Amino acid sequence: MSEEECIFCKIAKGEIGSETVYEDENVIAFRDLNPKMPVHVLVIPKEHYDNLSDDVPEALIGQVFGAAARVAKICGIDESGYRVVSNIGKDACQSVMHLHVHVIGGAPMGDDL
Repeated sequence: MSEEECIFCKIAKGEIGSETVYEDENVIAFRDLNPKMPVHVLVIPKEHYDNLSDDVPEALIGQVFGAAARVAKICGIDESGYRVVSNIGKDACQSVMHLHVHVIGGAPMGDDL
């Protein structure tokens, strides 16, 4: 998929609306359209990378995970607990080929992951 067709690139550029939770110059975080938990937010870099295997600069990875921690605080789950998950590749069920992490929480979770 080209960057021009990537739905997350379009969200990052403001071409498609989203319920934004956090944004800075390098990342944007928005609510998942099909949440698996009461809090389910996606954090993406604004620059396109398919996933963590795509030679992503370490500084940008740090910014994505820093934003994930800020999202947890904004959403009020930083004290109760949350998960940060990134699916990498088709076998791991990555459905959008743009690097993203899921910040999920807001209710007790099982240990099945």
